[in-house]
Amino acid sequence: MNMDSDLQIAGDILEVPHLLQPERAHPRTVAEFAGLARSIADDRAQWAPYVEYDATTRWYHRLRTGPGYEVWLLSWVPGQGSGLHDHGVSSGVLTVLEGELTERTERGTRTLAPGTERVFAPGYVHEVVNDSLEPAVSLHVYFPGLTEMPMHESLQAQCAPVAPPLAPLAPGAVVG
Repeated sequence: MNMDSDLQIAGDILEVPHLLQPERAHPRTVAEFAGLARSIADDRAQWAPYVEYDATTRWYHRLRTGPGYEVWLLSWVPGQGSGLHDHGVSSGVLTVLEGELTERTERGTRTLAPGTERVFAPGYVHEVVNDSLEPAVSLHVYFPGLTEMPMHESLQAQCAPVAPPLAPLAPGAVVG
């Protein structure tokens, strides 16, 4: 019977520094960007001092940038929404920090509670709205950094029945 363990065969990995991957200064994978969003969300001191609410427009503040990414903080008073949009060539991570947001896509509607994290790829079309009666705060990580946000026709307009064309009126006809 062989009693050798993997550690005895390979040795202590900490004694072989050339086998260790260097710690990255910035995230490079989707999992690392999601981890970045979670670490910022978990450290209220990194974002809470910057939160403001604006009743006339959605408020936003860029918290951080790095090579190829941006981190944004957004606040939403009741009734504010993004409109139906995508993020161009950017992927992203959306994390709800406070309050509750509603995300609408062609596949349906979901409620995003505090701590909820959504990861999306380029071309992902959605609308985010504060349908609640309380303000909300969210964190957004975009990679590469957000350079465009094309707007789309609303989901309601896409689903609305098309009325049949009206027949032309005869000259002098009275409509009433």
